[in-house]
Amino acid sequence: MDALAFYGLEPTDDRTHWRLPVIPTLCSGLGALFGGCGLGACVEALEQVTGRPLVWATGQYLSYARPPSVIDIRVDEVVRGHQISQARAVASVGDDEILTVNAALGHRDVPHIGQWADMPVVPPPMECPPREPMDRPDASIMDRIDMRMANARPFDELDGTPGNGRCALWVRLPGLLELSAATLSIVGDYVPMGISQALGKRAGGNSLDNTLRVARRVQTEWILADIRVHAIADGFGHGLVHLWAEDGTLLGTASQSTIVRNWRENPPEASKP
Repeated sequence: MDALAFYGLEPTDDRTHWRLPVIPTLCSGLGALFGGCGLGACVEALEQVTGRPLVWATGQYLSYARPPSVIDIRVDEVVRGHQISQARAVASVGDDEILTVNAALGHRDVPHIGQWADMPVVPPPMECPPREPMDRPDASIMDRIDMRMANARPFDELDGTPGNGRCALWVRLPGLLELSAATLSIVGDYVPMGISQALGKRAGGNSLDNTLRVARRVQTEWILADIRVHAIADGFGHGLVHLWAEDGTLLGTASQSTIVRNWRENPPEASKP
């Protein structure tokens, strides 16, 4: 399955206009479109329209979309150079704008290459315990993701003792056959999970934004989400995720700011930020 099929993105007669039916397995546990899926769908539309691979994309989350709504994604290739496109995608439901994504796409043949970030030393995926699922009654994106705790505390060990701001998860999406920027968009949307690990409490957050930067694309079954929470203050959390292939290649980075919220026993109704 490619990214188009995974997301269920539908083309229209206008090549710059795509439609995304919001189904439960693209949603978070709150019953609204998962932020990484929204960004990933826009990124895939941007790559389809420009015919170029993503370099970076930054999305600002403005509102929520729930099943059975259908999101219209309209792409505007603002500048098309010889090698690089600067483009924008706006996702909306009717007159309600859900997500705005700005991006650069392209490829340049230059000889320089290097990697200076360090991958954390963690056990391989199959030696790590599965992430305990949260008690959510409905289907969600979690039904399509396999996660293993490479360096993280299970829910019952979040006793209020703060962590060091670092945690790591092995993640794979069994339905996606090829690594793509649309895949990295989902795996990069886990700073909120790092919030609970940093605080040592049952807390998380709603993403205000997500910026994905793609470094190298190599095939890998599992992706290590190396989550680094930098600070939490004034009700907001800020952090970064390094995305690693199993062979140690840095695939990219994702950074976010989130609204920090305590979890409730029952999932709260989603509301605008």
